[in-house]
Amino acid sequence: MISFRLVPADAPLPEEALLATGLFSDDLSAGLARLEERLGLSLASTIHQRKFKAKAGEKLVLHPLGGPIPTLVLLGLGEESAHSLQGLQGAAAQGARVAQEQSAKALVLDLPLGALEPDAALQKQCTAARLGVFRDLRFKGKTKGENGEKDQPLRLEVVEIICPGAQAKVLDQAGAISAGVELARELVAAPPNVVDPPALAATAQDLAQSWGLELKILEREDCQRLGMGAYLGVAQASTLPPKFLHLTYHPDTPVKRRLALVGKGLTFDSGGYNLKVGAAQIEMMKYDMGGCAAVLGAARTIGELRPQGVEVHFISATCENMVSGDGLHPGDIITASNGITIEVNNTDAEGRLTLADALVYTCNLKPDAVVDLATLTGACLISLGDELAGLWSPDDELATGLLDASQRSGEGLWRMPLPATYLERMKSPFADLKNTGPRAGGAITAALFLKEFVSPGLAWAHLDIAGTVWSDKGHGDNPAGATGYGVRTLVEWVTGHGTD
Repeated sequence: MISFRLVPADAPLPEEALLATGLFSDDLSAGLARLEERLGLSLASTIHQRKFKAKAGEKLVLHPLGGPIPTLVLLGLGEESAHSLQGLQGAAAQGARVAQEQSAKALVLDLPLGALEPDAALQKQCTAARLGVFRDLRFKGKTKGENGEKDQPLRLEVVEIICPGAQAKVLDQAGAISAGVELARELVAAPPNVVDPPALAATAQDLAQSWGLELKILEREDCQRLGMGAYLGVAQASTLPPKFLHLTYHPDTPVKRRLALVGKGLTFDSGGYNLKVGAAQIEMMKYDMGGCAAVLGAARTIGELRPQGVEVHFISATCENMVSGDGLHPGDIITASNGITIEVNNTDAEGRLTLADALVYTCNLKPDAVVDLATLTGACLISLGDELAGLWSPDDELATGLLDASQRSGEGLWRMPLPATYLERMKSPFADLKNTGPRAGGAITAALFLKEFVSPGLAWAHLDIAGTVWSDKGHGDNPAGATGYGVRTLVEWVTGHGTD
């Protein structure tokens, strides 16, 4: 585990430290002059030769150097007027990755804040440095190196952050957030023979015991008594039992606000009889429980941070979508727990069926607001790519709160339209609804389908994270693979409702 420290600007550099410092492109000469004076080195000519302009995202590694450090990393921040928490986050992750590549034991991050708030800046640097070098080696065997030894853990042991005006307690908060994101990444990245519905139930039990959360697990028979025909219809083809998870965080002070987070929990999605083929990448459908992973990651963080005045419910209807003689047929009609009948015209549109019953259950708890997260549609991925999740909500205040939380968290989120007229495309001649509409506007009609299972007047938002739950190449502080998307936004939103 990497140790993080907040240090003053004049603190001596640790032995064998790598110094990563940021420079603004419109203050490059002055910034270099200050750096040269601090280190007692002449750098300007070398930097000019290497054509470093301090553009946003640019980096320059200089080593070996004389003086107090062996390696210096210059990180471009772009123009100071455009400096943001997201830019700071990216630079911190970049500095940590260079330290990893250079096998440095210690990293010193010295990134100018500009007009950024110090505590927020410190949190972003801490989480970015930790998450930027996160490596999931659980399923690695032996490497193909000369000695055949298993991959070794990172050599980086200490990260010191220079952040004038920030409070040291932020480091603990950042640690809790990072741990929640790491949990979500590990859940999403694990193969479906490791993370299945019983395994998610076991994770929920561990969280409840470790962080003082209340846990309720509904078994198949419990869900049958509640009439959850949509959820159980999806689950019926699997030999593994469905597990409906309900964790609750209770604050230590009187409750002023009750919030609910609902995550799609398909631990593997074959598509059912509408089997995924070709570009659908069936082998990657282990990440179809990314919404559940985000909710459990948020539960882990909220349990440690313990915000006051806010009660939070964490809910996921977990199961597999498999193919068997007991599975849903295209054309079947099932009944959700609120009495709405659904014609299943596509068994690969199963997530919205599990969410339908999960949302009815959640609304019966009478929370003040509900947010669901789901890897729901390929249409959202096509619309927004892999750095922005889609947000649908009829409630402007809730939508604004989530957008603000995403800005503070550094996770991309974009509000999408929710035209009521599109619901006509989901009407069935045989049942109340079909579970899919036409291809055009598929992410919108999916959101409108979910809205039918939300109590009228209740503040509700849907986040489609199909594009953001996994990154093929990595970006920001997300490495290639599972991103843990959603944990940071949910935590920011929940804690924003808490009281000191």
